[in-house]
Amino acid sequence: MDFVGKRIWYFSFSVIIVFIGIIFLIISPGLKPGIDFTGGSTLRLSFANDVTQGNIRTKLSELGHEGAIVQKMTSGEEGDYFIRVGELQLAEKQSLLSSLRESLSPDGINELSFDLVSPIVASETVLNAIYAVLAAVIGIFLYIWWAFRHMPSPVKYGFAAIIALTHDTLIVIGTFSMLGYLFDVEVNAMFLIALLTVVGYSVNDTIVVFDRVRENINLYPARSLRDNANAAIAESLGRSLNTSFTLLFTLLALMIFGGDTIKEFLWVLLIGVVVGTYSSLAIAAPVLFAWENKDFSKLFNR
Repeated sequence: MDFVGKRIWYFSFSVIIVFIGIIFLIISPGLKPGIDFTGGSTLRLSFANDVTQGNIRTKLSELGHEGAIVQKMTSGEEGDYFIRVGELQLAEKQSLLSSLRESLSPDGINELSFDLVSPIVASETVLNAIYAVLAAVIGIFLYIWWAFRHMPSPVKYGFAAIIALTHDTLIVIGTFSMLGYLFDVEVNAMFLIALLTVVGYSVNDTIVVFDRVRENINLYPARSLRDNANAAIAESLGRSLNTSFTLLFTLLALMIFGGDTIKEFLWVLLIGVVVGTYSSLAIAAPVLFAWENKDFSKLFNR
């Protein structure tokens, strides 16, 4: 099968998906930051009496928390809610709980969890996240450059892998921008951890394909790069799909039986595994061939 011959279709599809994500990044605007990036307090409360999100939000507004976020928890008991407000000290938290109990739930409120993040810690988290992503990208590029140093133009392998990683990252970020715009899904430190995990998974799959390309070039030097790349993708296809499906089944099981605290992490991994498998087969090797075939220079010349 001529995989690299269909590279224009793959590239066009990816550009469309990335473009849609960028549109949502602009109009949202951007990702919806969670407490880890903005600072503040979060509470997970279980109300003994019947309450609604509207009742809780109205009462919080009366107490001076106009921008409070109230979400009904998908797991747990019927009256469990997630509440995010500004930074609360211990006395302020107790006063807030007392007010909610008196007006909304006289039979009691059970505090399931409470987290407090200062704005200073939040800004440090953002800065460290940027450093982590840059370090990962540079490290991956240098490693691939070194690993394929005996191949002609090893730098092209490194850049092709980085393009595939950028493709995966943009699609995951764009998807969560859409989820934030449509369903108020926030991103926090777990999102960054999951994103770096996706980067590692994707580059692992990409290196497997590139290694098959290198092996085919050494075994069949008279064969064209097009044929060697197609053979490498075909030989890696079964392995990549089997690995991805196994991981997807594990993630789905965790989604069903896991708790709310890891749901965002699992969503990033689910999206990233699908996108990473696709990019390793349909983006990385075709980009390498397109570069060798001077497709990009021909496009710019036009």
